[in-house]
Amino acid sequence: MDEGMDYQEINPATISSNVAAEVKPEGAENDDPKTSLTDEKDELFCGPQRKDTTKDCDDAASQTSVDCGSASELDEPVLAGSKSDTAQTHCSNGQKSKRSSSPGYNPVKTTCAAAPSSNPKLTLCLSDSPRKGVSTPTSDVEMLSPDSPVSKTMFVNSSAGKDHDGSACAEDSELFDKYSDSGCSAKEEVPLVAIRSEDAEKAECSGSSDMSQEAIGSQPVAFPESVSFASHNMDRWLGTPIDELNRMPQCAPPLSRLKAMHNHTVTVRTDLLREGEVPVSYPSKFKDVWEDVSVKMPCSEKNLFPMEDGGGFQSRWELIHTSLQGGFKSSLDVRDAILRYNITHAKKWDFTALNLLCTEYLVQPELQLLFDDILPAMVDLALNAPALCTMAIPLLRSRMNHSLTLSQQQIGCLLANAFFCTFPRRNSRKSEYCNYPEINFYRLFEGSSPRKIEKLKTLLCYFRRVTQTKPTGLVTFTRQTLDILPNWESSETLLKRLHITCEGTIEDDGYGMLQVDFANRLVGGGVTGHGLVQEEIRFLINPELIVSRLFTEALEYNECLIVTGTERYSKYSGYAESYKWKDSHKDQTARDDWQRRCTEIVAIDALRFRHFLEQFLPEKMVRELNKAYCGFFRHNADSKPLSAVATGNWGCGAFGGDTRLKALIQLMAAAEAGRDVAYFTFGDAQLMRDVHEIHTFLTERQVTVGRLFYLLNQYSSLMCKNCRTTRPDVSLYGFIYKRVSSPAPADAPDSAQDSGTSPLASDSH
Repeated sequence: MDEGMDYQEINPATISSNVAAEVKPEGAENDDPKTSLTDEKDELFCGPQRKDTTKDCDDAASQTSVDCGSASELDEPVLAGSKSDTAQTHCSNGQKSKRSSSPGYNPVKTTCAAAPSSNPKLTLCLSDSPRKGVSTPTSDVEMLSPDSPVSKTMFVNSSAGKDHDGSACAEDSELFDKYSDSGCSAKEEVPLVAIRSEDAEKAECSGSSDMSQEAIGSQPVAFPESVSFASHNMDRWLGTPIDELNRMPQCAPPLSRLKAMHNHTVTVRTDLLREGEVPVSYPSKFKDVWEDVSVKMPCSEKNLFPMEDGGGFQSRWELIHTSLQGGFKSSLDVRDAILRYNITHAKKWDFTALNLLCTEYLVQPELQLLFDDILPAMVDLALNAPALCTMAIPLLRSRMNHSLTLSQQQIGCLLANAFFCTFPRRNSRKSEYCNYPEINFYRLFEGSSPRKIEKLKTLLCYFRRVTQTKPTGLVTFTRQTLDILPNWESSETLLKRLHITCEGTIEDDGYGMLQVDFANRLVGGGVTGHGLVQEEIRFLINPELIVSRLFTEALEYNECLIVTGTERYSKYSGYAESYKWKDSHKDQTARDDWQRRCTEIVAIDALRFRHFLEQFLPEKMVRELNKAYCGFFRHNADSKPLSAVATGNWGCGAFGGDTRLKALIQLMAAAEAGRDVAYFTFGDAQLMRDVHEIHTFLTERQVTVGRLFYLLNQYSSLMCKNCRTTRPDVSLYGFIYKRVSSPAPADAPDSAQDSGTSPLASDSH
């Protein structure tokens, strides 16, 4: 038996506990269980699944393209389409990933599902726009990792979409209904074992965007009679119970009195900060600054607009005032108002999505509320900028450590200005802001994609809330740059505790933890464009994150953005094409002494890999380790244990990262930063078991971060460097099991290893 076979036969199930397995029989038919929605309270949110005739992304996901976001839709086959009848939910805690890097050892495929409900009939809303009455099936299909077994676990709520707030809503809510604390009653989840079609599997693993969503979504899926449901007590999580991990505010370091410092800009009166009271802006009068180190505000006297007769310039802010205060009776009035002070873009900007929302998705009472109340209140909020945003807002530029604390009311004012596209010099990639994300919302109004409609609903829910009741909290944005990074090879740190689950979301179950935003280097990715994956969804349901795009320059390799205090305003279901705004969300998260919600989100951008083996290059692994460590590290970590990291398949969507490598990288970085990890696999039960088993194996043998780093480099050198196929024959985890189990020959640095040859080299084609 050769060495390659030895790697494949190392079974971690002999080291840690086995999980009951169910194997999909050969030749099982794939038929999609059909569902329907009987809820008739509101047809608004079962909108037509129109084709997007105007794509915002022409290329694959790019770290420098704002619209492509943290994972471009074109690189990401979506298992949803207008012909699919499957109504399933998707979490925002992970990204879709490529095929597993585990061609060697693979444990028996298992399912992770509970017994069927006594009433298995599910319903799917077939009613579209209130005005159209079109019957088009919708689908919220779980975009699970291809690393998971062919028999996937998919959880389908009996109301055709579980709300991402930990409960299921019996009925969809009216977009402009006043928020009710009564909430909605939880309905029983019906776990299903979905068998994916061969074509969908091929499309997903190839990363090709050529296969249409209709073709993918229409593949039949069935429950073969030979496939049974697993027992009730099948594990949905492994490792340390999540309630034992550290959370804020219990583990939060003590806060000193809030005050402005050389590296911290505070835009409110800290001496007047009171719980439940709207913060007072500081200074009392608008400070007009038009400099390269600060945000150029629309209300500046230096914001000029050429006169129509060519006779000089006029104040652009006065033109904005006149245009927006004219009132709106239709979406065309909104378009005309915005184009009056953006006349150079009049032939380019498209307001189709906004027009569709108003003409085909909203019923008359909602339209009346939108044009009579919400939009006028947004105008008042935007035009109040000179009274609210009185201090110059610093740009968080590259290679600087600086914090900026704004009030939630100030953020609402800035976002209202973004909605009406008032920020000067931010509509062209050729301006001095070319290395900053787009902030004006003009791309949000483009095209006929249902994505844009759902985004607009989500953001209008936010604007309705903050204009009805003034928010009273603060939010801090911190750009952190680390010049001193760990020496990974010499680290003696041991891995910390791990909770890993195939259920739940970062935002719901990771409350009080450091929550990872799988970011684009231009933070927010395609949130104001076509993007609608993990990062964009988080920015939509916590819209105060979007304002970071106003002042945050593109992140460098040793930088991250930490945002503390944002509030969540919306519930949602689905992911990408299946994303749906569901209802208003009342955030009950506690506040700290600075009146910030105890919600800490860190934006870290992963590298994009065009070829699978590229990510195993030592310099690439070091870069990802350093990026994750930068996000997890805190300078004041000695006073109290830090909160756990709530994360998932970071960089494993269109960016091509391998889930198993990225899981180890994040575990190593978190350990070095002194944090436990809560890992959400995004519905992938096999990944949950694999990562738990390797973590248990390494911790039981007290393998240090430094030793694990050495093993990753050995895998790169021996298995990947001279590999002639797209993937090594020996899996990463199989390699680690073998090396740790037989350290003497494996770790001896001889000439054979130095030359890149080894007894295993022949198995690495």
